[in-house]
Amino acid sequence: MISAALLDSVLAIAQDAGRAILTVYNTDFAVDTKADDSPLTQADLAAHQIIMEGLRTLDDSIPVLSEEGSDAEHQDRRSWSRFWLVDPLDGTKEFVNRNGEFTVNIALIEDGVPTLGVVHAPALGTSYLAAKGIGAFREDAGQRHAIHTRTAPERPAFVVSRSHRDEALADLLQRLPPHEAVSTGSSLKFCLVAEGAADLYPRTGPTSEWDTGAGQCVAEIAGARVATLPDLQPMRYNARDTLLNPGFVVIGDPNAHWVAALQQ
Repeated sequence: MISAALLDSVLAIAQDAGRAILTVYNTDFAVDTKADDSPLTQADLAAHQIIMEGLRTLDDSIPVLSEEGSDAEHQDRRSWSRFWLVDPLDGTKEFVNRNGEFTVNIALIEDGVPTLGVVHAPALGTSYLAAKGIGAFREDAGQRHAIHTRTAPERPAFVVSRSHRDEALADLLQRLPPHEAVSTGSSLKFCLVAEGAADLYPRTGPTSEWDTGAGQCVAEIAGARVATLPDLQPMRYNARDTLLNPGFVVIGDPNAHWVAALQQ
């Protein structure tokens, strides 16, 4: 099923959603609050509608699990061997703060593994996309080039969440060697590791599966290792009753000498 044409089609859907998001972004938009106290804007809902329609047009037999539109219980979704995992607007706090660091995330999950992923940052005009057997890429202004992780330098760069830092993250960073700290929002953190701009993205705070599926696909196909904490096991999807992820790390160079310290 996976092909370069499918990857291009999913990118086009994400870009359509991005244009709808920017239409709202450039207005004096209202911000509502969901049951979990996270923000919700008209941009989230508009992007969700565009993505749902686009994916159904591609193949209406594949179910879609979206942050803004699915209440599928585990007993229903556990039978899905293949499904789309969507966050129509990842980084709503960044959107509300107008710093541009928000993304549209679309991933194809097959047997618990992300095999195709698109992370589109509409305000930055940048897209990251990857698919199994095809490769990982960055696209700016229609110009696309392949990306890959880098060999960790003597002083690595660690990318950390702009909005979510806690004591567990501080403890983890203290075990690791001296490093440069880079902050950014949304799933762009995965992409910085994927393109060799950073060497580690550790996440100890809460995330949901739709926050990470597309970014994980881009990072892994670019050469990274995405693993759960503290056991460093592969991070898989639709395998638990909850849609909340455990803590995890995105390691650009799995052979870096400090990787073992992540398990201590």
